[in-house]
Amino acid sequence: MTDPIRAVVADDSVLLRDGVVRLLGDGDIDVVAAVGNASDLLDAVTEHAPDIALVDVRMPPTHTDEGIRAALAIRAQHPKVAVLVLSQYVEERYAADLLTGDTTGVGYLLKDRVVDVEDFIVAVRRVAGGGSAVDADVVRQLLGRSGRHEELDRLTPRELEVLGLMAEGLSNSGIAERLVVSLGAIEKHITNVFTKLDLAHEEHAHKRVLAVLHYLGDR
Repeated sequence: MTDPIRAVVADDSVLLRDGVVRLLGDGDIDVVAAVGNASDLLDAVTEHAPDIALVDVRMPPTHTDEGIRAALAIRAQHPKVAVLVLSQYVEERYAADLLTGDTTGVGYLLKDRVVDVEDFIVAVRRVAGGGSAVDADVVRQLLGRSGRHEELDRLTPRELEVLGLMAEGLSNSGIAERLVVSLGAIEKHITNVFTKLDLAHEEHAHKRVLAVLHYLGDR
């Protein structure tokens, strides 16, 4: 048997924090600490060396960017600890700071996605294992923020939708199931996306999410 995933949860809302802790426990993920501010989060990560930290963007005392700054500090000081940011809104500047570097073990999800418990647990496990999980709405806004409208204009609405789901970390079959289309159709859309965004030359070993985020980061 493999060791259970160990997590630290940080959210200043007791209700939300307890809810996430319960969901993780139901998903056989061991929560070793649950805290309500960025300072306690950093202390908990140092003390427990978890596999993953789930972090709210806005926490005390100013409720602006304490959480995301703590997430970036964890990435810098504890590179083996994965970080999954949970946000009420798409905080474009903060998302870009987190996602345009090394995206191994990084995720950014909107809180309303947590209602899909199965997908949430899958995302936590993926990020803890070194993968990525990025909300489709985050990708869409960051793509627009990058200013590469000419490239984006090449994509059809369906290809944009597939791109967002790729960034969420869904497999080809997962995207096909979500969009209720054939696997062959999804494979064609993905080929078109990478061709139109000039990503076709990426090494096969590069994760699709990484390729998208490298594109965002002005490679």
